[in-house]
Amino acid sequence: MKLSERAQAMTPSATLAVATKAAELKRAGVNVIGFGAGEPDFGTPLPIIDAAKAALDAGHTGYAKPSSGIPSAKAAVCEKFKRENSLSYDPSQVIVTLGGKEALALAFSALLDPGDEVLLPVPYWVSFPEQIQFFGGRVVPVVPKGDDLRLSPGQIADAVTDRTRVFVFNSPSNPGGFAYNEDETRAIANALKGRDLIVFSDEMYDQLRFGDRSEHFSFARTSPEWYERTITFNATSKTHAMTGWRLGYAAGPANIIKAMCNVQSHTTSGAVHFAQYGLVEALTGDQSHVAERRDAFEKRGRHLSKRLNALKGVRCSEPSGAFYCFPDVSASFAGLGVSDSAGFCEVILEKAHVALVPGDAFGMHTHIRMSFATSMEQIDAGIDRLENVLGRA
Repeated sequence: MKLSERAQAMTPSATLAVATKAAELKRAGVNVIGFGAGEPDFGTPLPIIDAAKAALDAGHTGYAKPSSGIPSAKAAVCEKFKRENSLSYDPSQVIVTLGGKEALALAFSALLDPGDEVLLPVPYWVSFPEQIQFFGGRVVPVVPKGDDLRLSPGQIADAVTDRTRVFVFNSPSNPGGFAYNEDETRAIANALKGRDLIVFSDEMYDQLRFGDRSEHFSFARTSPEWYERTITFNATSKTHAMTGWRLGYAAGPANIIKAMCNVQSHTTSGAVHFAQYGLVEALTGDQSHVAERRDAFEKRGRHLSKRLNALKGVRCSEPSGAFYCFPDVSASFAGLGVSDSAGFCEVILEKAHVALVPGDAFGMHTHIRMSFATSMEQIDAGIDRLENVLGRA
């Protein structure tokens, strides 16, 4: 039976594949330590769960109306963006979606025509190139020159052509674990001034920033021009430990958001109705859990990067955002008899029973992604196993 070319071109998510493989080994009785999960190991705060339960009890089990988000959910998104990002949006500029993935897919579907180019900084989140290509766009990877993986304004500006439709800006970065500060963000915006393109600002980890980069600065704040040409994406998944709730949201130019809403109305019919009451509580209720969990992630990230740098053939920058380390492991390839990070991860899974995500999936075959959304005990146990295979530096 013939499948469409676009379906055949799409590859499975590498991060989900690693999690699935680790789960299979665990079911077979193998003691696997996993660093692949892109989700917090904390539970959803109880007030959020209670809000969804109350919505169920109140009978909010039909279609959400409108499908693009119930009024209270859109109002909560506007409140969050005003409070935490200093961005003012009207509900007509907001869409609530089935996770951040749907928000991005809807935006690409609303904007891309065949052959349109999308500037995609490397390393990138695994679903970006797949979504871009699925909707007919052409990926233009922009590769960093420095070890810290941040791009210079000039590198980005030089990659723009007359076919460029979208520039993807992701800070803090998944998988890189780095974040751009206000000055760096403004410099990139200034370098792109006057260019006829739309910015997709993926700010999924805006409340998980550490150290001297703890202050988040949204791309849409850089100027009135970029406020009018930026779609800001977020979700409750990471900050509020709600990955399984599938609640994302985006805000931006009203005409683009309207087009996204139209596509959504003919595909998913929107986010689950009663779950949206959990989103309202997450964005407008008590936020004390956010700081507590951010502090825990910062300590874990600092500890993991320090231990990684003590391993032979491994170099890792201390993360300044999200909950990932993205170490360069290429110096260990020869000793393990492999040529890329996919081979590295296979050997480590086989010899150490540690599940890692190869950097190939993020555009960098020299690196691996390690999530520190796990306990300190698991981090140390996993690194001890890696040390047994790689040795100490």
